[in-house]
Amino acid sequence: MTGSGPGRVDRAWETVVGLEVHCELRTETKLFCACKNAFGDEPNTNVCPVCLGLPGSLPVLNAFAVELAMRIGTALGCEVRRSSFHRKNYFYPDMPKDYQISQYDEPINVGGGLDLPDGSRVGIVRAHIEEDTGKTVHQGESGRIHGADYALVDYNRAGVPLVEIVSEPDIRSATQARAYVTELRAVLVATGASDGRMEEGSLRVDANVSVRPRGATAYGTRCEIKNLNSLRSLGRAIEHEAARQIALLEAAGTVVQETRHWDEEAGRTVPLRSKEEAFDYRYFPEPDLVPLVPDADWQARAAGDVGLLPAARRARLVELVAASAAPTPQQTDQVHVVVAQGLDELVVAAARAGAPAELALVRAANELAANLDAALRIEAGAFASLVTMESEGALTPTQSKAVLAEMLAAGGDPAAIAAAKGFEALSEDSLSGAVREVVEAHPDEWARFVAGEEKLAGFFTGHVMRATGGKADGKAVAAELRRLRPSP
Repeated sequence: MTGSGPGRVDRAWETVVGLEVHCELRTETKLFCACKNAFGDEPNTNVCPVCLGLPGSLPVLNAFAVELAMRIGTALGCEVRRSSFHRKNYFYPDMPKDYQISQYDEPINVGGGLDLPDGSRVGIVRAHIEEDTGKTVHQGESGRIHGADYALVDYNRAGVPLVEIVSEPDIRSATQARAYVTELRAVLVATGASDGRMEEGSLRVDANVSVRPRGATAYGTRCEIKNLNSLRSLGRAIEHEAARQIALLEAAGTVVQETRHWDEEAGRTVPLRSKEEAFDYRYFPEPDLVPLVPDADWQARAAGDVGLLPAARRARLVELVAASAAPTPQQTDQVHVVVAQGLDELVVAAARAGAPAELALVRAANELAANLDAALRIEAGAFASLVTMESEGALTPTQSKAVLAEMLAAGGDPAAIAAAKGFEALSEDSLSGAVREVVEAHPDEWARFVAGEEKLAGFFTGHVMRATGGKADGKAVAAELRRLRPSP
């Protein structure tokens, strides 16, 4: 035993997690009507009789949403099947017609799995199509329905197309759950099916968490944590809920199957309601929609649009930047960042244009990833030229970053921007003279550096950079300091 309560580690128990990931699809219109599918518009402006469920309105299925769903199924190795729609009945103000159109016993995508970077594999039960609900905002101190003064409902999201991806209970830790959602998000973005923006609600996660004695085969009683909208919340919620259940069982208590809410501020889960079963929703076939039977040609077209998936794109980058040796841990991290942000094509294009892939990867993982919206608009040729100028010494790293910042802000040719800023390479003689002047101006620090105080290299480099107006190359300064330093 290693303590009790949320956050503890207990080797006597095993955590079992299954995730339901709700992915909004990147369509222009909603699933069953022509209303705009857009985030952030004025509340209740993207609505019509169909998504408001008014009498006499009839749904018409969005064909592109079906195509995106098939892309997702293909990418996850699912079998694409004949499917049908059902009404999932419940009474809550976020769906004005009091039911949600979803797929029940005949989902479009069945089976499959997702391989994670650590080598583990998480099975997929199904990935089915359904419509999203509206958004209810409870006004009051708690922000929840209990204790709220009143509620506001925005139906703009009602009817937005979703694919719900249900995993097998193959996940065994919060860390693995985060890795699964990270990889799944990358797959969804790569297929073009979703923008994967958890902060905007286009990707939301429900976590089914249970615990069992280590070595047991039977599953424990699970609790579902609803609507987790960040990786941080996902990890914290799973850790807390597993610890809560362990503490309850070790105190001879019973875990009750229920739906729980994650309170981010308090760092704990709280009960919402008893866990519903399928019969509680009174599913029955949607009478206004015929079965969905994509033919072989349509499935083939959807599969052809999947593109290169994240694992293959990471392998491609690794081959470019570390062709003769294994990538360093730093390069591995940079590759994951670049692929996750969709910047790998820029790095590949730069390398094909003759720029060093290693340097292109560094600039993409750092400067471009920090300004993603602008980075996705940058021209591959201009980026390749900038990286080449830096690698050939025409620009110092500091100057290169300044030019890249200008390119991200307003576009343009890197050579023209560099000329306008007065950037030019410092001659070898000028650099040597600048280093010598700084050394002579700081004899005490130089004596300590010569004696072995390596951290003072940064001190001298900083002074040289200031003296040269940022034109000195840090690596060249370091080399000159080593040259001037007496041999032991």
